[in-house]
Amino acid sequence: MINFRTDLASERRDLYKKANQIEDEIQGIESEKEEVDENLSIERVKITNQEGEKAIGKPIGNYITIDIKKLKIAQEEEIQKASETLSNELKKIVDLHVDKQGETLVVGLGNIYVTPDSLGPKVINEIEVTRHVIKYLPQYVEEGTREISAISPGVLGTTGIETLEILKGIVDNIHPKLLIVIDALASRSIERISSTIQISDTGIVPGAGVGNTRAEISKNTLGIPVIAVGIPTVVETAVLVNDCLDLLIEKLQDEAKSNDMLNQMKEADNYEEIKEALVPNDYNLIVTPKEIDDLIENMKDVVAGGINGSL
Repeated sequence: MINFRTDLASERRDLYKKANQIEDEIQGIESEKEEVDENLSIERVKITNQEGEKAIGKPIGNYITIDIKKLKIAQEEEIQKASETLSNELKKIVDLHVDKQGETLVVGLGNIYVTPDSLGPKVINEIEVTRHVIKYLPQYVEEGTREISAISPGVLGTTGIETLEILKGIVDNIHPKLLIVIDALASRSIERISSTIQISDTGIVPGAGVGNTRAEISKNTLGIPVIAVGIPTVVETAVLVNDCLDLLIEKLQDEAKSNDMLNQMKEADNYEEIKEALVPNDYNLIVTPKEIDDLIENMKDVVAGGINGSL
């Protein structure tokens, strides 16, 4: 079985196709791609049966990937456009699972004190919550306003409590009809770091992408639909080296015009060989870019605006 080491369904599909030399679409998977503009694109992947589920190791459901180029230097209007794109895509999935007045709980996973893992808690601070206003000051609320609450439950290392246990307690007490969960993901591509958003309606397994798997947060465990909004913020050193090796090969190919050995190296996925060399020496680190603070701040605005707009 392929060691995907990524949370993104689109990356898993591409890795599976490359490993099995598949030109057409994988059985049990449907996909389409839309170019919004030169800096913004959307890829929709739908896993329709168990064959597709088994192939890429993701549950049956919808996976939407929004790629935003040049996010670290994005201006306010570009952030706003990305936010509106997220809002439109998220609204479609929300409407599949809950009516327009369905109570929603927004959950920001992660550790506020670790920058690459702080996106979820930071987004929660920007969510427009309405549950308390509807309850205590209904005269100031427009009729038909959706009841929204939000929480950042922290991480097991600081609370000593599994996130799922915390959320079960909240769900049992306030009875939301839908959960929207925000979390940091791992990717197999350095260019996706904090510039890609994945929306899925199959829930989430926190920590799965970095080998620190926690209890699954999904309809199976909570009894209500769970929509996950995930953003890659880290890659492994092996991924970094593999991507750099590809860039080096491309440069050498440009200079040499043609070289069979380099072509073979470029076609192969060298991740596993690189990882085997790094792991024994504890060198396979989890890596994040030096601009991660700015990227997180910009992505926080995109995600918070998208969620508020969709609800």
